[in-house]
Amino acid sequence: MIQSKFLVVLMSVLLLCGSMGAQDVSIDKRMKEADPKNIGTRVVNKFIVTPHTRFGNPRAEKAPNYITYPDACAWLGALWFSKTIQDKDMQRKLKERFEPLFTTEKHLMPRMNHVDHNVVGAVPLEIYMQKLGDKKYYDLGMKYADSQWVVPADAKPEQKAYADQGYSWQTRVWIDDMFMITTIQSQAYLATGNRKYIDRAAAEMVMYLEKIQRPNGLFYHAPTAPFFWARGNGWMAAGMSRLLSVLPEDNPDRPIIMKAYQKMMNTLLENQDADGMWHQLIDEPASYKETSGTAMFTYAMLVGVKRGWLDKKSYEPAAMKGWLALISYLNADDELTNVCEGTNIKNDKNHYMTRKQITGDLHAHAPLLWCATELLTK
Repeated sequence: MIQSKFLVVLMSVLLLCGSMGAQDVSIDKRMKEADPKNIGTRVVNKFIVTPHTRFGNPRAEKAPNYITYPDACAWLGALWFSKTIQDKDMQRKLKERFEPLFTTEKHLMPRMNHVDHNVVGAVPLEIYMQKLGDKKYYDLGMKYADSQWVVPADAKPEQKAYADQGYSWQTRVWIDDMFMITTIQSQAYLATGNRKYIDRAAAEMVMYLEKIQRPNGLFYHAPTAPFFWARGNGWMAAGMSRLLSVLPEDNPDRPIIMKAYQKMMNTLLENQDADGMWHQLIDEPASYKETSGTAMFTYAMLVGVKRGWLDKKSYEPAAMKGWLALISYLNADDELTNVCEGTNIKNDKNHYMTRKQITGDLHAHAPLLWCATELLTK
């Protein structure tokens, strides 16, 4: 059942938001339906039987050429969740799903040449840290972490320039990066205890924040696309909250990241819809309600409330409203609906307003599992 510390808040939010979802459903039933253990179990079991996807979409016309980052992020979330609920069988199945990537599916492991590729290394490191896999998992994961700072001979001049400043040669200054880079480096730190991994992840985050965070705490999709796209901002929100969860208290960059995180959370709180959702464009109520961004923002708030970084009175109800709203989009096939399709950068507001909404896309399933884990973790 749901952690007792959230139980009272969940009940009060349900009473206040009784109009959300089916109106004839009792509060008791809604409480059971909102149980993160039940929700997470359904989504993990769905992931286990879903073939590898092409950029998160289980209905994509083409098969994937390699394991893409939405799969890796969902896999990582599934592992965190299964460990939290101590489901040995679930953990075993998640490990067994990876094992062919050393043999018959080895060709699906991505090259170590891009932030979206290298984050895949977080999965074998988690399997190793959970004592599910042997040293080959550690070795594989560490190759992805280390190669992110080893400049290849064919690196472009701008990549070498970032490396000369102590940053990853894979730096792009895209908002997605601040989950991808910080996650693999955080995992390497947790696996080794070596401060260089977490310290360089923090320094990378500060550089990104200085370059692209807007005065209101949010982030444009790109300088050439001045729109507050939800999922892009979600990667930043999740990246900062996860990094701060792992980052030692004495890291000199921690206060800068914390201030940026709190500024972002404040603006997100102001833009949360009455039913708990966030929109495809955060500051545009006419855009559709979108589940991947909502899941990431909810996760970031759950992390901050639990660790005392955010005002509990303001943010705990908001986080619970986000959770309740999010799971109302989980269908009978254990798939979230209303997930924005992959979105390239374009200086056109209509480009974001009209993006297709996909069902079952792992871009949303991954952060839903992060949320369920946070709700169940003491």
